[in-house]
Amino acid sequence: MPDLEFDAAQLASIAKALADPHRFEILRRIAESKEAPTCTCVRGWLGLAPATISHHLKELESAGLVTLEREGKYARIAIRRDVLRAYTNSLRKL
Repeated sequence: MPDLEFDAAQLASIAKALADPHRFEILRRIAESKEAPTCTCVRGWLGLAPATISHHLKELESAGLVTLEREGKYARIAIRRDVLRAYTNSLRKL
């Protein structure tokens, strides 16, 4: 699989998403999970309102850091390790 390459706007989008402490914590917890967690799991981790969780997940998804797989009214969240790896590789090159 070829390495992903990002332009400046994409790098900034990822950096912005990771700059928020709650989003960083959500991403860290998802990465540590053995199975793709649900939004309910995330709410349990952080104790935030559902609308706030939804906003944070939308930002992480927009940045390409997670994918949401819908299952009826629920969604499972998976980390995009390829995107995270490409982002850290891009930072190393700076």
